[in-house]
Amino acid sequence: MNEYDVIVIGAGPGGYVSAIRSAQLGLKTAIVDKQWLGGVCLNVGCIPSKSLLKNAEVAHTLRERGREFGFAFENLTLDYSVAVKRSRQVSDRLTKGVGFLMKKNGIDVHMGIARLTARDTVQVTDKDGKVTDLKAKNIIIATGASAADIPGVKVDGEKVVTYWEAILQTRLPKSVIVIGGGAIGLEFSTVWNAYGSEVTIVEMLPRIAPLEDEEISAELTKAFQKRGINVLAGHRVQSVETTENGVRVVVSGEGGEKTLEAEQALLAIGFKPNSRDLGLEEVGVKVNERGFIEVDERMATRVPGIWAIGDVTGKLLLAHVASAQGIACAEAIAGLPVQPIDYRMIPRATYCQPQVASFGLTETQAKEAGYSVKVGRFPFQPNGKALGLGDYTGFVKIIVDEKHGEILGAHMIGPEVTELLPELTLAQRSELTIEEVARNIHAHPTLSEVIMEAAEAALDHAIHI
Repeated sequence: MNEYDVIVIGAGPGGYVSAIRSAQLGLKTAIVDKQWLGGVCLNVGCIPSKSLLKNAEVAHTLRERGREFGFAFENLTLDYSVAVKRSRQVSDRLTKGVGFLMKKNGIDVHMGIARLTARDTVQVTDKDGKVTDLKAKNIIIATGASAADIPGVKVDGEKVVTYWEAILQTRLPKSVIVIGGGAIGLEFSTVWNAYGSEVTIVEMLPRIAPLEDEEISAELTKAFQKRGINVLAGHRVQSVETTENGVRVVVSGEGGEKTLEAEQALLAIGFKPNSRDLGLEEVGVKVNERGFIEVDERMATRVPGIWAIGDVTGKLLLAHVASAQGIACAEAIAGLPVQPIDYRMIPRATYCQPQVASFGLTETQAKEAGYSVKVGRFPFQPNGKALGLGDYTGFVKIIVDEKHGEILGAHMIGPEVTELLPELTLAQRSELTIEEVARNIHAHPTLSEVIMEAAEAALDHAIHI
């Protein structure tokens, strides 16, 4: 029987990172996955979608802005299947890189379906039905989550799809109803709209990007509508049925019921944990009413030696959170001190067009928490780099505690704002005040100057507005 210090179940961005850190700390480590290294993120999620979004950016420029940039085409042809092929090449390259890292760090890889048969035993069944028992002092569950469904709605992979089928399909739907106005729905809407598909977003809550600051949602709605994306916020899906030519979706809102028809429907309403059929109940691991595994700040379950990280814990379903949890978990197993993760201050990024990035408290949340709030806001429109890029929709909004100058949160929409966020998350983590951010000299011309100007605006002396 193979024996280890650590066995990780799930090879996504939480699992494989945790395995690497465990190996770095001198722990004999193995990793198990039923399908692939890299998990959903590298194979059918974060990474290939960014490739498609780059293609979408180019497609939008060629289709809609050629005259502005001095391009002219008599017969412009956009081959969406080539965009998908490129996205698969990007994904394959990264997943091969993960395989290399496993070998480099001496981590044993077992491909198959894992199940806990005891507190220290993982049973692995490979694709040929061969069963192998692995023993470990510590077992880390990193099985992630999968797309949530709507009761009574059948996903057939053709007319009704989840992100999984959507990211792999090489055909471009002529029309799509996107059910869900969160990150996945917004990103696919951006891609399909850029290639000329007719897109309608249906969001049950009063606004798309419902977890973002209200001003961000309003700005994004305007930008999407300008691109020709139909936004139906505050509408609940009543039914989804397939037809001969596609789908028929009945929604209801303040104005009553509406019937929408399209070639395809994308379900993007959230995620459910992959915690079933793992043998958790038999070994005493506690899950909550939604199926997420309960862990403490060290990522330990209530069963000694069994740990959990990533989406399956339900803390914050983001790849970089899973990686941070994975490192913390490995270090806890190795006996190192673990600094608790402040989930409120984790960066959040949505790669639609315009991009959205945020962390911390919204303006409303800060006021409800009792802070005396000062807001520093600055648009991209006066920014020289943004104008040069021809991409100047949006703004940076920083939420500040007026009493101490403490940064409570930031909310951005505009060009490459996902790349601008780390300056402010680092400032907050390092307890810098808003004045110190404002006094930091930013290179000119750069998009980052908008952060400096927003910080100056919070101090009532922005220069370029």
